[in-house]
Amino acid sequence: MPVFLQKFIPKLIGFYLNVLVWFSPKKAAKKAFLVFIKVRKGRVLPNQKTFLDNAKLEVLSLDKNDIQVYNWPGNKETVLLVHGWESNTWRWHKLIEKLQKAGYNIVAFDAPAHGYSSGGNLHVPLYADTVQHMLTKYRPKTVIGHSMGGMTVLYNESLNPNKTIEKIVTIGSPSEFHEILSHYKDLLGFNGRVLKALKSLVYNKFKFTVEEFSSSKFVENNQKKGLLFHDKFDKIAPYHASVDVHKHWKGSELVSTEGLGHSMHQDGVNEKIISFLEG
Repeated sequence: MPVFLQKFIPKLIGFYLNVLVWFSPKKAAKKAFLVFIKVRKGRVLPNQKTFLDNAKLEVLSLDKNDIQVYNWPGNKETVLLVHGWESNTWRWHKLIEKLQKAGYNIVAFDAPAHGYSSGGNLHVPLYADTVQHMLTKYRPKTVIGHSMGGMTVLYNESLNPNKTIEKIVTIGSPSEFHEILSHYKDLLGFNGRVLKALKSLVYNKFKFTVEEFSSSKFVENNQKKGLLFHDKFDKIAPYHASVDVHKHWKGSELVSTEGLGHSMHQDGVNEKIISFLEG
């Protein structure tokens, strides 16, 4: 798609929402929410296929979606990997190589609407349901989440403290849902009326306010050991997100980087993760 269309279409949707909200705030909110949770990228690409196909373990039917699970066997404890928005399990391939060499049993999966898994939409509560099923079934001692995956892991742990988990790693993860919605509002250009209606929809659907949904709040009673990675110049998830989480999570360590970007596939990051697991 041409670049000008990529910029024009969101604004066109925002204009439509600004008109619709005068006639039906609920319909405007529903439309805004559906656009927000729609997954447009993250399916398996040709160059990712061989790596993932060789590790397929099983397909689980969860929440009306078929979830593809992968396993790289090892003699040590199980590590669960949770990828971010519009990504898939392949994003972990460099870390998986390090974990394999260290002997860990690695379990990963494609989120709903990502990779080989079915579906078209994703939001954190849905993702958390999937994560919790993986935790119950595979009983990992360590969970590693990138971006939205990290936020989901912390949210789920606040709802369902898992006794089997000893350590949690997050990489470039956001913290405040209200900041995410503010960015979404600016991206589409919809007005305050639409935002108010969208916030009401979120509360009615999930029984929490936008302001309450905060990783820094989720970790206040977290007793697990945590390792947080975040680049100071991250353009996707703001650096202060992990700073705030670290302040509220007594058992956490924050690793700040400069210039490593949002994905953080670098060897130094992966080696630090291995050291954390073995410590």
